[in-house]
Amino acid sequence: MLSVGHRVSDFALPDQDGKIHRLSDYQGKKVVIYFYPKDNTSGCTTQACAFRDQFEDFKSLDVMVIGISKDSPKSHQKFIKDYDLPFLLLSDENLEVIQSFGVYVEKSMYGKKYMGVSRSTFVLDEDHIITHVIEKASPKENASDILKILV
Repeated sequence: MLSVGHRVSDFALPDQDGKIHRLSDYQGKKVVIYFYPKDNTSGCTTQACAFRDQFEDFKSLDVMVIGISKDSPKSHQKFIKDYDLPFLLLSDENLEVIQSFGVYVEKSMYGKKYMGVSRSTFVLDEDHIITHVIEKASPKENASDILKILV
């Protein structure tokens, strides 16, 4: 997993409409990137709605919020529409960015092991150097925890 002090390399991923976004598009801005396992699941919905409910606080701090999962742009469209999400969701179906951050990990459920996305959040400064990492982020508290760091 990438750690504090690491400069994040530029990447390009599509949003829910297929528009490509590059990290470099947000040079000079603080960026919060949160990785989550799957659209429309209970924990991921709780997390996304917490970011939604506190989005104005992030906006007032001029902080870009980006959620990334391996879901398709079409899945993101539905997730955004269903929960009125005002921030960017990017699709990493090929796992390139997810793997580069080191958040594609072995998980276990009911004794069965599988590979999946670890719920992790990274705070980047204006030069896209990681200032904070939250591993195994709490779906309910993640947005609040990040705001406390930023203020």
